[in-house]
Amino acid sequence: MKVFNEEELKKYDGSNPANPIYFAYKGKVYDITSSPLFLEGMHFEHFSGCDLTDFMGDAPHDDEVLSELTVVGEFKK
Repeated sequence: MKVFNEEELKKYDGSNPANPIYFAYKGKVYDITSSPLFLEGMHFEHFSGCDLTDFMGDAPHDDEVLSELTVVGEFKK
């Protein structure tokens, strides 16, 4: 499984249509390319291409919603 650091993950922020859209959460990297909830790499005020672990506590849902997403790698700071 691919290992992403912060610099590598930034490449998958939705700004390049040739790249998929990813975000990290609790050490895993998720593919959200086909999710209508991340339009152009943004979900409400949260950007893709970064670690969203610290923001999940503010979300109106828990991390069970991530079970529907594909894990594409590991995130290491």
